[in-house]
Order: sequence, then C-alpha cells, then structure tokens
Amino acid sequence: MIKALFLMMAMVISVTGCKSETITIEDDDIQVMPNEMPKDFNFSLQFGFYKRNEINTFEGTVTKDLIEDGTTTIKLSLTTEEMKDIYTKMKEINITGSKELIPDTNCMQQPHEEDEWEIRINHETINHYISGSYCKTTNDAKEFYKLRNYIHRVVRSKEEYKNLPKAQGGYE
Repeated sequence: MIKALFLMMAMVISVTGCKSETITIEDDDIQVMPNEMPKDFNFSLQFGFYKRNEINTFEGTVTKDLIEDGTTTIKLSLTTEEMKDIYTKMKEINITGSKELIPDTNCMQQPHEEDEWEIRINHETINHYISGSYCKTTNDAKEFYKLRNYIHRVVRSKEEYKNLPKAQGGYE
C-alpha cells in the first residue's frame, strides 16, 4: 500500500513538474491564413442568377452570363500582383474563419443571386455559399459581396473581358 502511494506521488510530481500550457483554439483560428500568399492559392467564384458567372483561377477562365444568349467562357488569368491583392483582401475578412451567412429572417425574395466560393490555401479547400434569397443580408455576407465586386471589377478591366458580347435580356 505504501509502495503504491509512493509510486502515485512520484507520478504526480513528475507530471506536474513539467511545464504545461493550455492552448485554446477558437473556430476562427482553426485555419489561419499565412501572411504571404501561398504558391497553391487559387479560387473559384460562381455568382449571379443561377451562378452562371464564374471567375476560376484554378483553370484560368472567366465565364460571363449572356442571359438570353447563354454563357461564354474565355481564358483569362490574373497577374501575380492581382492575386496578391485579392489574397490580402481575403485575409482582411478572415475568409477561412466561420461565417454567419444566413440572416435571422423569414422574408424571402425571387429571383435572387447566389455566390459560391471555393478557395485553396496551403492544400486546404474552404467553401462558402451565400444565397441572395433573403430580404436581409448579414455583415459577413456583405463582406463577401464587397470582395466579389472588387474581383469582378479587376476582371472587367481586362481587354479580353471587354471584348466579350453584351448580355441580352434580363431575369424576372
């Protein structure tokens, strides 16, 4: 009995004698974005009505919704500097963290736009989906819309995109 008590005390002393730290990981900290843009950083952003527009840096393509005339897809790559700027903006809104994208409302609207994001950072894929069917928009969704609009402006400024046909018609 004394031997067992002595053995237990020795184990407690050896365990508590070691320095220990408790690390708390919040949901938003699970996937931390590196300061520098990783070599494998890419994204696909489908957006608009029926998600018929797409900016896809994995494939180096852009798809434009021509509405009544279908869609058209072209090869279009962003420069390294443009990708770095986009990466920085994603880091600013902590795009890898948990997001509140569904508002607290029962009000719905039709037709509506949708955004679907697929982002690869350091061999990990992050997906986000935002539905414009709600009458209200969360702050996180507003950040995504702001980022989407920035990326779309960058793409629209390129000659290849400017040469695409104009969309005909509209959605009701």
